[in-house]
Amino acid sequence: MEFQPCAVSGAFVILPQPRADDRGLFARAWCANELARHGLVDHVAQVNVAQSHRAGTLRGMHYQQVPHGEVKIVRCNRGTAFDVVLDLRPLSPSYKRWFGVELSETNGRMLYVPEGCAHGYQTLSDGTEVMYFTSAFYAPAAATGVRYDDPAFGIEWPRAVTALSEQDRGWPDFKD
Repeated sequence: MEFQPCAVSGAFVILPQPRADDRGLFARAWCANELARHGLVDHVAQVNVAQSHRAGTLRGMHYQQVPHGEVKIVRCNRGTAFDVVLDLRPLSPSYKRWFGVELSETNGRMLYVPEGCAHGYQTLSDGTEVMYFTSAFYAPAAATGVRYDDPAFGIEWPRAVTALSEQDRGWPDFKD
């Protein structure tokens, strides 16, 4: 696995190192030893899968408040998604900055989302499936988010939004 730092402090694009032969390929999607070697959270509490029927579907920007903060490692198993990490940690050097990367079934990339950062994605193809590993269990009372189009962040989504939950549409304006 190769770890590429990105514009959000502590976030990484993770590139699998597939081994291919006439049968197909094999690559690790999770390795606690590799994560620990990079000083990253190396345990999983939960694995989630989300399927979206239509391209343009947007899910996010979500995070869990302390003490239920979570790390996420996100992977696209089917289709293509534009995945975004947004830094909401006031003491971080990349506070209020975002980074986006295309994840797809063909490129195999994953995104490591640090605790204290919001996460969301937009599907770029019909029938997209996204899977993410989390370091903490879902805690409904700690679940919150910020709007995908909040001008405080200026996230540049690659296409028009075709589907969005009422909850994601209704997050309040961000306040420092």
